[in-house]
Amino acid sequence: MDTGVIVAIIVIVLLVIAALVMLPRMRAKSQARGRDRELQQRRDRVVDEHQSEADERVRQADLSEQQATLAAQEAERDRAEAEVLRTRARMHEEGQADAELIRPDERDRFAGTSAVPDDHHPDRGNDDESRRPPAG
Repeated sequence: MDTGVIVAIIVIVLLVIAALVMLPRMRAKSQARGRDRELQQRRDRVVDEHQSEADERVRQADLSEQQATLAAQEAERDRAEAEVLRTRARMHEEGQADAELIRPDERDRFAGTSAVPDDHHPDRGNDDESRRPPAG
């Protein structure tokens, strides 16, 4: 055999041996890259799920805060209405709102009471002069 052929055979054998040695390493690296890609995809999916859940919870929290604010405002309004009713009750208790208890057609019947004082009776004088003390 010719020297060139022997060298070519040796080179080919060395390349085959190198390929056989390198092939498992290359396959392992390829598999590792595949696993890394799969892991990254899983991470991305979980991140998206967590972000979506977090966004939904923020929306729910905002809604809850709005409902709580509305409930607080309604409670405040109810307290104010209760205070108005207490004030009216106190005025009636003290006789300061008796006029509210009398219908217009009952004014003559209740004339001279705290509901319709004498000086506001339609048959009597209602001007300021009749209430002034005599000059002199």
